[in-house]
Amino acid sequence: MSPIERENDIVLLVDDSPESLGFLTSALEDAGLTVLVARSGEMALGIAGRVTPDVVLMDAVMPGLDGFETCRRLKTMPALAHIPIIFMTGLTETEHIVHALDSGGVDYLPKPINVDELRARIRVHLANARRAQSAHIALDAAGRHLAAFATDGGLLWSTPQANRLLTRSGIEPEQDRTMSERFLEWLKDTGGMPDVGGGFDVAVPGSPGLQFSFLGLVAGDEYLFRLSSARTEGIEDALRQSFGLTQRESEVLLWIARGKSNKDIGDILGLSPRTVNKHLEQVYAKLGVENRASAAIKAVQALQVIAEF
Repeated sequence: MSPIERENDIVLLVDDSPESLGFLTSALEDAGLTVLVARSGEMALGIAGRVTPDVVLMDAVMPGLDGFETCRRLKTMPALAHIPIIFMTGLTETEHIVHALDSGGVDYLPKPINVDELRARIRVHLANARRAQSAHIALDAAGRHLAAFATDGGLLWSTPQANRLLTRSGIEPEQDRTMSERFLEWLKDTGGMPDVGGGFDVAVPGSPGLQFSFLGLVAGDEYLFRLSSARTEGIEDALRQSFGLTQRESEVLLWIARGKSNKDIGDILGLSPRTVNKHLEQVYAKLGVENRASAAIKAVQALQVIAEF
C-alpha cells in the first residue's frame, strides 16, 4: 500500500514546463504512482482518449489550449466525468480560483508546489472519487431507475436501467435537451430549494411520458431523481392483485412509489389530505409496513416485473 491510495494509481500530469514535469514526476513516482506526462492541453486530450487516469494534475497557464479549457474538454469525455482534476497555478486571485473550479476542477494548489501537500490532496480526492464511483456502481447493481442533474441542467449520470427507460420513451440521455429544460424550469419554480417528493414530467410525442421524482441532493450539488413511466393502466391492477387493495388504495400507493407527497397525491386524485391519510393507513396495514418509505419499497419490488415502470 502506497502513501497515496494504492499502488499503480495513474496520474496524468499536464504542464508545459520541463522543470516542473521532472520535479513532479519524481515526487509522484516516489509515492508509488504511475505518471503520464503531457506538455500541452492537446496532448493531454490525446492521452486521456487512450488511457483513463485516476487523477489529473493540470497547469492552469499553458500556450495554446490552456488548463481551464482542457479541463472542460476532459469533463465531456464519459470515462473522465468523475475523475478529479487538481489545478496547479501561480494565479492566486479569487477570480482565477473560481475559474478553475467552474471549469470542472475539484481543487487547486499554488505554485511552487509543496510535495507533501500535493500527496495529501491527491490521497483525499482519490478516496472521494472512489467512494462516489462505488455508490454509482451500487446503484447500477440495484437495478434502480435513477438519474442525477447538475445545477446547470446537465445530466451528470444515470443508471443503465434509467437509460433503457429513457430510450424506450424516445429520449437520448446524452443529447436530449428536453429533460434539462424541464429540470431547470422545475428548479426555478421551487426557488432553488426543492422538497423531496416533488418533481416534474417530460412529455414525449407518441409516448406516455416520464416522471422524474426528486429524491434529494447528493454531495450537495447533484439533484437525484427516480424515473418512472407516466403510464398507470395495468400498474394499478398489479398493485391491487399483489396486496389486496381497493382501486383508490392502489392509486395512492402508486403515487407514493413515485415519490409524490400527500399534498401532490391529493391534487392528482382530487382528494383532501385527510382522505389521503385514511387511505394510507389502510395501505400500511395491508402491506404490513409502518411508513411511506417501506410502502414505496414494497410497491417498487412488486412492480419490477413491469418493464415500463
